[in-house]
Amino acid sequence: MKRLSINLLSLLCALILGACGGGEVRSMAEFSSMLYEPRYATGFDIRGAEDAASTIITVRNPWQGAEGVEQQLFIARNGEKAPKGFVGQTLNGAAQRVVCMSSTYVAMIDALDCVDRVVGVSGIGYIYNPHIQAAAEDGRVCDVGHDSDINFELLLSLQPDIVLIYGVSGENGTANAKLKELGIPYFYLGDYVEESPLGKAEWLVAMAEILGESERGKEHFLQIEERYLSIVNRLKDEEELSHPTVMFNTPYRDTWYMPSSRSYAVRLVEDAGGRYIYDGNNGTTSAPIDLEQAYVLTRVADYWINVGQVASIEALKRDNPHFADAKAVREGRVYSSDRRTTAAGGSDFWESAVVNPDVVLADLVAILHPELNIVGEELTYYKRLK
Repeated sequence: MKRLSINLLSLLCALILGACGGGEVRSMAEFSSMLYEPRYATGFDIRGAEDAASTIITVRNPWQGAEGVEQQLFIARNGEKAPKGFVGQTLNGAAQRVVCMSSTYVAMIDALDCVDRVVGVSGIGYIYNPHIQAAAEDGRVCDVGHDSDINFELLLSLQPDIVLIYGVSGENGTANAKLKELGIPYFYLGDYVEESPLGKAEWLVAMAEILGESERGKEHFLQIEERYLSIVNRLKDEEELSHPTVMFNTPYRDTWYMPSSRSYAVRLVEDAGGRYIYDGNNGTTSAPIDLEQAYVLTRVADYWINVGQVASIEALKRDNPHFADAKAVREGRVYSSDRRTTAAGGSDFWESAVVNPDVVLADLVAILHPELNIVGEELTYYKRLK
């Protein structure tokens, strides 16, 4: 009688799972219902199928130089199987234990109030997030290494549900192969190749889907968008707004790189009511210019930003005597984006600023248009060199 009861219970469970679609294998064509189509980001979308709880995140060209690259993550729910012909990665349910190979992923997870799910990172010394730093000190978060020097034994011991990886100029083939061997799902996110400030931030919706926090992610992004656009619209209402010119960067190994006019940095400056002083790069990446041409631009630019980790105006002039002739240097209008840094040189500008474009924009408006009094006494990400 006891054996019969167990058999009947097993049969009943199987019938229930079947009724819920757990045993049904769908086709890829069925996953064509658009659940989220980004308004600003260009590199991802989220789709589902009728009566299915599972979803597929599709990511396109997630690193610089990628063309025609498409990767997919199937998030399996309610026992549903990956569709026929699916060749991507599969995550079973919401990710509860995550390894982040980029600090921006940490920022997204933190923005969704799920930072306790991070169990591993790449380069703890370069991560600004105070929660991650405290967790690392307590042994709750481990540094798994980076690039070709990943400690896979340590990573495996963390029992991650997924590893969120990134590529600089291509896939990390060594890491991919080893993760496949270990049976650990991995996925590339492409936030860093987006040029739109709101497009970068919108990737937290994809992150929210991975974490099982879809509605929270959408709501959080809408709030970011609302705050960002309110600043933009306020500037549009200023009839006598000036548009000061802005210079970017400093030489790197005797080469001065200038951002594209379509880049993230330039878009922020333009949305903040500034004007990019250089119009010679309309490509997709930063491009070198002649040093003499760069010196000419610094001599006339009203503001000079993103000058790297320079401590003071005097230090800037010591690095290069030409800088003493810069208009922004003479008038005290030089700003770095390293107000929040780690001892190892990590910068929160390249971490949480990605999901706080409205805060970065407010900083830039305060810099370029102090008369508007748009922020409090202190900037968040930028600091003026003295």
